[in-house]
Amino acid sequence: MSSSIQMLVAMSGYCAIVIAIGIFFAKKANQSTENYFLGGRSLGPWVAAMSAEASDMSGWLLMGLPGVAYWCGLADAAWTAIGLAIGTYVNWLIVAKRLRKYSQIAGNSITVPDFFSNRFKEKNKVIMFIASSFILIFFSVYAASCFVTCGKLFSRLFNMPYIPMMLAGAIFVIVYTFLGGFLAESASDFMQAIVMICALTVIVGIGTVVTGGPAQVIANVQSFPGFLEFFSIASPTVQDGTQQIVNNLPVFGDKAAYPLITIISTMSWGLGYFGMPQVLLRFMAIRKTKELRESRRIATTWCAISLTAAVLIGLIGRALYPTALQTAGDSESIFIIMATSLLHPVPAGIVMAGILAATISSSDSYLLIAASAFSKNIYQGIIKKDADDKKVLMISRIALLTVAFIGIVIALDDTSAIFTIVSFAWAGFGATFGPLMLFSLFWKRINHKGAIAGMLAGGIMVFIWKLLLKPMGGVFGIYELMPAFLTSCLFIVVVSLLTEEPPKEIQDEFELAKTLEC
Repeated sequence: MSSSIQMLVAMSGYCAIVIAIGIFFAKKANQSTENYFLGGRSLGPWVAAMSAEASDMSGWLLMGLPGVAYWCGLADAAWTAIGLAIGTYVNWLIVAKRLRKYSQIAGNSITVPDFFSNRFKEKNKVIMFIASSFILIFFSVYAASCFVTCGKLFSRLFNMPYIPMMLAGAIFVIVYTFLGGFLAESASDFMQAIVMICALTVIVGIGTVVTGGPAQVIANVQSFPGFLEFFSIASPTVQDGTQQIVNNLPVFGDKAAYPLITIISTMSWGLGYFGMPQVLLRFMAIRKTKELRESRRIATTWCAISLTAAVLIGLIGRALYPTALQTAGDSESIFIIMATSLLHPVPAGIVMAGILAATISSSDSYLLIAASAFSKNIYQGIIKKDADDKKVLMISRIALLTVAFIGIVIALDDTSAIFTIVSFAWAGFGATFGPLMLFSLFWKRINHKGAIAGMLAGGIMVFIWKLLLKPMGGVFGIYELMPAFLTSCLFIVVVSLLTEEPPKEIQDEFELAKTLEC
């Protein structure tokens, strides 16, 4: 039996387990929209923590982040990882408990747009419509990143064309998400989080041993200017996008500066957590608030280990295979090369399932949340308010297919860099929902007009900064999340203070959310 067949068998076995989980939870998921979209608020601390991190990290953890480290060294990948680790801890520390209580008080909200709309007691559903629209836009982009991951994984493993492999992965994800809803997603994400962290740590360990130990890894890459520095970044010498090779070694130019403003900008990835619907939903779905401390410890530990391992894989991969990947997009395959080269086909197939696990755990979240944004918030919340659960579930599946189709269209470009796609969608959610979530939970003075202004300002600024200002370079070259996040905060505060105070009913509910035990 060929190595490719052995890997395919191992991965197929994993996929069969995932499908079985979907079937197991299908009956309960279809009992009501609350079960389908939020699991009846029944998640325990381990499932809540692990599923939140698995759905958040996606394939970019095993491909995108190692690819950045492989391509330009330690600085960019490490500061991103540090920002994400801090953001994970702070989000679980200050947002989780208050959101779990407030979402229950605010009309038993089961989606993020639901919560924002109910928080401000709006009748015209403007916030709900804007929030749902941004979810549809950015999760279409997110879904595309997952489909790109599937395409790159399968095409490299089985030497098949990218587009058919991408479509096969997308179809599998769609079928799975159709079956079981939030409970299936969370249960499988728990399993997939375990697979992901095991895959990362195994490859780090074996790769280090094969290279000759940590000292040899350092020796192999320290000749590349700026490659192992925190305050400088390596600059691959490229021609037509391809790194030059001389004497079987990759060519690098002089190291580039990595100034403080860039470090702050890169670490601002952590701000994105405050606006990530797939993570915020786990906060809303956890069984008891008293279990959140345990969840926080589990989530932070998993995140720190996984991010560290992902960065190390990129560095070790450059030491082992310095000329194997010669473009920024191809460098995202370093995890695949290491796994298939260093392991027997069967365990390699199981490790490859780690990438598939990361992709599935994220894409099912993205598709489900996008579907709920349209069916629950726009269709039932605005278009047809008397729609029953059966109708809403049907519309949600139509919306799911539509979002998946848009994601597939975006993913048709096989030169897409996963990290770049994810960074844009991450900034979108972080700036659109992050400031509004924080002010909604912790500032009683925020009002309906301030919420709308902040959400629009943050979301629009992501596009303006990314498409118009960032190409100018210089100070404008920073990651778009930070300026967009600050812009949203500014609009929320200024507009709220210049307009009327929120009604007493809203302020009383705000105070109740601070003291409620659930």
